[in-house]
Amino acid sequence: MTSRIQRARGALSLFRLAALSIVGHRFWLLPLLPLLWLGVLAGMTAIGMRAGSFDPMDAQGGLIGLPLTVLGVFLGLRIIAGEIDGRSLEIAYTVPGGCERVWWAKIAGAVMMLLVAEALLAVPTWIFFTGPFPLHVLYGALQPAVFYMVLAMAMATLFRSEVAGAMATAAVLGFNGLVTGLGEQQVRVSPFFNPLAATSSDPTDILAWTVQNRIGVALVTTGILALAFMRANRRERMLAG
Repeated sequence: MTSRIQRARGALSLFRLAALSIVGHRFWLLPLLPLLWLGVLAGMTAIGMRAGSFDPMDAQGGLIGLPLTVLGVFLGLRIIAGEIDGRSLEIAYTVPGGCERVWWAKIAGAVMMLLVAEALLAVPTWIFFTGPFPLHVLYGALQPAVFYMVLAMAMATLFRSEVAGAMATAAVLGFNGLVTGLGEQQVRVSPFFNPLAATSSDPTDILAWTVQNRIGVALVTTGILALAFMRANRRERMLAG
């Protein structure tokens, strides 16, 4: 039991250090920022700029998933490219066991911040906006955040720049929005696929589409992550210039 507690403390300490390396000493403020989006939506509804009310279908996308994805993109840009812009990338290559240990720790720290941010978004969404919603909504909201976090990390690594990576990721995110009509149309290949908003009346079809989407996005995310690591491991190319 004592060894497990010590391992858990060590893991939490590692995640804290990873979060510090990504966003600095005020990393604990970052999960609070998505709450501003809920405040904006509440204000727009109060003054009549947004008609209608929210329902559980809105929880996965517009209320939780969208601000969480923006946070994920920011974190992804900082995981590897932050080392480049901070002139500390060469130090990562000297870590015993390989630089992947650094990247995995930072990815774990970023995912932990996403989970905290999602919890902070889910509680007021449940209480003040939509009422009770299925718990699978939380996974559906986290999926695009992790996908675009990994994509942003890969793009920033490819171009060796946070700015260029952000532009490329924004282009992909914008294309996704155009294809899906900003959530109006549910496309199975989209990370934002929302089974609660699917138009099919057959529950079997919706379940099959959801399983295909969740597995497919997970596989694509894993593939992008592998490509990003391959690029990051090319030390000479990454340190050139």
